[in-house]
Amino acid sequence: MIGGLVVTLAGSAWARTALRSAVTAFAILLFLLALRRSGERVGRLAEQLETMEKTNEVQRRMLEAAARRPRSRDELVDRLRDGRF
Repeated sequence: MIGGLVVTLAGSAWARTALRSAVTAFAILLFLLALRRSGERVGRLAEQLETMEKTNEVQRRMLEAAARRPRSRDELVDRLRDGRF
């Protein structure tokens, strides 16, 4: 009985048209979901890149400051006397 119903539905033109439309709509839905997911991934990667750039900038400033520091107590005293510190 169920087999006869399936054969009758598969044989009718309107059922084939409805099935074709349903498959097309399902494919479009899957495409949109994949597009959304890849967009979220790109957003996360952009955020990570921005965070890494900020971290690198802070580390670069710290290294520059460390390179300019006085090497000894005598150099520190000289800088303080000259007003360059």
